[in-house]
Amino acid sequence: MEGLFFGLKAAVLAVVLNAVVRIGKRALKNRIMLGLAAAAFVAIFFFDIAFPLIILSAALLGYWGGKRGVTAFQVGGGHGDGSDQGLSDRDSLLGEGLPAHARPNRRWSLRISATFLLLWLTPVVVLLITLGGENVFSQIATFFSKMAVVTFGGAYAVLGYVTQEAVQNYGWLAPGEMLDGLGMAETTPGPLIQVVQFVGFMGAFREASGLDPMVAATLAAVLTTWVTFVPCFLWIFLGAPYVERLRDNRALSAALSAITAAVVGVILNLAIWFGLHVIFAEVEERHALGARLLLPNLASVDLLALLFAAGAMVAIFHFKVGMLKVLGSCALLGVLASLVVF
Repeated sequence: MEGLFFGLKAAVLAVVLNAVVRIGKRALKNRIMLGLAAAAFVAIFFFDIAFPLIILSAALLGYWGGKRGVTAFQVGGGHGDGSDQGLSDRDSLLGEGLPAHARPNRRWSLRISATFLLLWLTPVVVLLITLGGENVFSQIATFFSKMAVVTFGGAYAVLGYVTQEAVQNYGWLAPGEMLDGLGMAETTPGPLIQVVQFVGFMGAFREASGLDPMVAATLAAVLTTWVTFVPCFLWIFLGAPYVERLRDNRALSAALSAITAAVVGVILNLAIWFGLHVIFAEVEERHALGARLLLPNLASVDLLALLFAAGAMVAIFHFKVGMLKVLGSCALLGVLASLVVF
């Protein structure tokens, strides 16, 4: 098992770098977008600025640029591969006219908002009242509720925020364990964001008092999944009727484009952070002039991990090998290496 996760972690580094390149090609179309990505990277990597603040700043800047008619912000958004031509309204089942059930309705909006807010926040409030804010279950409920509000840019972007808080702030996991969780999430069915369930599990396993560790961890995993995914249904059902109205809103489109550009910098931060902890056994954190510096001990380099990561990068970037094949191959090689090395 140790060898299997060793191989997975090296492969995941290449997968995250591939995500940086893939999204960057679509989002960074001009100097302003490149500048936003660079600023986001510097903010989170060197100054440890919280991910929500980065996203909010990018959105406000993009919205302002859209309102002013700055063409550099009108580059489109989203994470599609760009190969689809799209489906015209006339050819869709909806047709050119907007059906009644897709039109905004204030009564419906209030009712659906109240329903999902109760489902989402009731467990959070109950935990805060009964256990207090310092209890690990309360911390898990509040943190992942906040995360659910800022899940812009997909799992890779928000995982930088999760890593930032779970490892550095709350201390629920060690850096290597976060890498283990990401490796498992990459190779199992379901969305990559399900790695948060592993984070909640480990946090309660170590910090819950008065409960069997496995019982506490399992309850925390369920709680994490609940507060992460219930808000998604709120955004979908509340926002769906307004999508048609917002689709052609240039200011909003510019804000989303700016967010996507910032996300590239955030994912690059995640890739470098992972890379340092995969390839080096010792990484020292220092502070100078208000900035945080992560300095690896060059003598602690893991040559086998470096070899695995380099091989995975060559396979993905040069030979265009699929992600699952790369992950599987590195996992198998890790197992074989464990028979000799570990």
